Amino acid sequence: MPSTHEYLAIDLGASSGRGVLGSFDGERLTLREVHRFLNGPLERPTGLYWDAPRLLEEIKQSLTLCGHAKAALAGIAIDTWGVDYGLLDSRDNLLGLPHHYRDPRTHDMMQEALTHIPREHIYARTGIQFMPLNTLYQLLADLQSHDNPLDRASRLLFMPDILNFWLTGIKRTEQTIASTSQFYDTASNTWATDITDAFGIPSRILPTISAPGTTIGPLTEALARDTGAGPIPVLAVGSHDTASAVAAVPAISASADWAYISSGTWSLVGRELTAPLRTAEALAANFTNETGIAGTIRFHKNIAGLWLLQECQRVWAAQGKAYTFDHLMRLAHQAPPLAASIDLDHPPFSEFGDMPQKIGEYCTRTRQAPPSSDGAIVRCILESLALKSRLVIDALESLTGPVRTIHIVGGGAQNALLCQFTADAAARPVLAGPVEATAAGNIMTQMLAQGKAGSLADIRRVLAASFQPTRYDPRNASAWTDALGRLRSLVIS
Repeated sequence: MPSTHEYLAIDLGASSGRGVLGSFDGERLTLREVHRFLNGPLERPTGLYWDAPRLLEEIKQSLTLCGHAKAALAGIAIDTWGVDYGLLDSRDNLLGLPHHYRDPRTHDMMQEALTHIPREHIYARTGIQFMPLNTLYQLLADLQSHDNPLDRASRLLFMPDILNFWLTGIKRTEQTIASTSQFYDTASNTWATDITDAFGIPSRILPTISAPGTTIGPLTEALARDTGAGPIPVLAVGSHDTASAVAAVPAISASADWAYISSGTWSLVGRELTAPLRTAEALAANFTNETGIAGTIRFHKNIAGLWLLQECQRVWAAQGKAYTFDHLMRLAHQAPPLAASIDLDHPPFSEFGDMPQKIGEYCTRTRQAPPSSDGAIVRCILESLALKSRLVIDALESLTGPVRTIHIVGGGAQNALLCQFTADAAARPVLAGPVEATAAGNIMTQMLAQGKAGSLADIRRVLAASFQPTRYDPRNASAWTDALGRLRSLVIS
């Protein structure tokens, strides 16, 4: 057996994807990006979609590049965002491209669903945060469409499941991605078919469920040959990218008084539990209970994250202002502090469009001076994200007990301004990193599947030794307390 084990993580986000090669020498994990590619919605007259076949080609390219690098792969695993899915017909062909979760077809579906089944019943069965983009409401939109693809569907597969099927020929799902659907029972780890039956969603299309840290099957003979990878195993990890990211939180003390923020396009603020918390208070605060690695529950709240900044960058680039990340952070640092606050979960902010204009209009409507420059807009977004995270941390404490430290993992961990703002707003130290948490958690869970890691604690010990977090201590508490009160009044109103 070689002393170094190598694995390929395919980490697919809402704006880009990557093939990341991980090497474990028995003590530390090192990561190397072998392939990066753009991802994003396909805009068609009928809506927004994901180009799933192109993603398969990018995965094949990642495998081929690993072969060129002479990597001796022991496995490959895929993680993606949650909730989105494709439908297969009886011949295993996709019934159209998978819809993008920001497609407007679901706008009224959640409100309509709650007129048939009480919110309390759905939460008691699933423990999932109510969001219009959830799989449940997307399927209701399918049922009400003019051609209703569910009539012709033989199997539902979530985004990572589709790609795993194309890699192996095996149709199944994995717990962490299934739990984002809002028709999965995280207490029993089974489908909540009473929910799907009540809405007329055929339970026959729901796939078999696998636990993270298990083997799906080998690459097909054709892919093993064409990519040069050989018949390596495709492994089930935290197929929901947040599950892999949370597994990579380098918290190794016996104390569980920490919270996580998985920071990227979305910001997921919460803590790890041993069992679902589906109380009336958790429902009122709209927290989610999604499954994690090794039987854990990710008890968190989804809030809009760096999506707003990404949309601003897109708009500015179209105007000829192709800012680099470093340039934007310098402009934000120079802008006046705590001049305006926005509720990032205000509905218009979740849609594509002119985000700088939307922010200005929101500030005007809430009797605040709109940001006067692009740097001020960026600072407003980052400060508002930090303040909103504090509001969620406060609610989390009331439900689960004291939070003394915050771990930020994911892309936002490299944003020093955001990390410092979060420490300031939360009045708690922040430990930032690893930035590549999702890929690291993916790879270490592959090792768990093959017995090369023994437990979630083992995973975290390796990652703590491999990636040193950056510490941010809070400062200027009084100014942030005033800003927090302002945002709290905006959220309430």
